[in-house]
This record gives sequence, structure tokens and C-alpha cells, in this order.
Amino acid sequence: MDTIVDEAGARLSRRIRLERTARDWSLAELAQRSGVSKAMISKIERGETSPTATVLVRLAVAFDLTLAGLLVRAEADADGGLLSRAADQPTWRDPATGYLRRQVFARPDHPVELVRVELPAGARVTLPASSYARIRPVVWLIEGELTVLEEAERRTLRAGDALAFGQPADTTYTNETDRPCIYLVALSRS
Repeated sequence: MDTIVDEAGARLSRRIRLERTARDWSLAELAQRSGVSKAMISKIERGETSPTATVLVRLAVAFDLTLAGLLVRAEADADGGLLSRAADQPTWRDPATGYLRRQVFARPDHPVELVRVELPAGARVTLPASSYARIRPVVWLIEGELTVLEEAERRTLRAGDALAFGQPADTTYTNETDRPCIYLVALSRS
């Protein structure tokens, strides 16, 4: 059992429990709404394990939030979020893939979010269509090469390329190279 030791992980665990209890949901109800097991949710809330990106997306969607919205709430920016200083931007690493996500900018009252992602060599992350239900993303590849699988479409992006997404669909981000790739995701709430 891996106990979360960093403060960001502890804040995320507390936020998930707070979101669930604020809705007066039992663990069973959140499990049913998210498709994440009661046991896993319990371990996350107690800080005994770090959730993967897929699990976090499922929980966020159950709460009617984006992944960024859930992470921003966990960080609870004290100055209102008008200025997003690099040193204060929350980061989160997917324990299964090493995917590193930096929340560059997000505010609950602003329609745009910016996220910087570093995807390790050989890594693959699949996000369900439900994670795109209320957002319109655009990916801009900063460095490396990224393959995006969206339904039957397979697109390979190289540094400087940008990709806008269509209707919500299960989407897989794959780094098929031997070097990390870095990309920026701009999310517009719809």
C-alpha cells in the first residue's frame, strides 16, 4: 500500500472527500456514479494510494467537474487566481504512467484553462469521452512527437502542431518515441 506523502496528494484526497460529502453521497453512490470501486475511493480519501489520471477523470466527471476543476479546487488558490505564478502552479504525476500535469491556469469563473503535460517516452494515457463532455480542448505540441487516437482517427503531432478535438470520444495520448514529449492543452468550457 502506497501512502500519499506529499502535500498536493493530501489536498487532493481531502478535496475528493469534501466533494463527496458536500453532495451527501456515500462511497457506494460515488462508486456507482464514477465507475470507480468503493475500496479505491476509500483508499484515495484516506491518502493510502495515488489515483491514476483515468480514475481522477472519472471522479471529476461524477462531481460535474473537469479534471482541472477538481485539481484547482484541491489547491484552493488564496489570492483568487488572477496571477498564476510558475512556482505556485500545481503539478500532479500519474503513478501508473509518469504523466506529469501542470495546471498553468484555471479559475472557476474563467472559460479557459491551460495545462502543460509531459508524457514520458513510451507512455500511453487514455481518457474517457465523458472527460470531454463540457469542454473543448486544443492540444499544441511544444516538444517531441505525440500520437492522438480519437475514435477511428490517428493523428501524429510534431513540435509546433496543434489539434482541435471534435465531439467527445475516448481519446488516447501516446508517446511512441524514446524521448519525452511536452504539450499544452487549452480547454474552453462549453
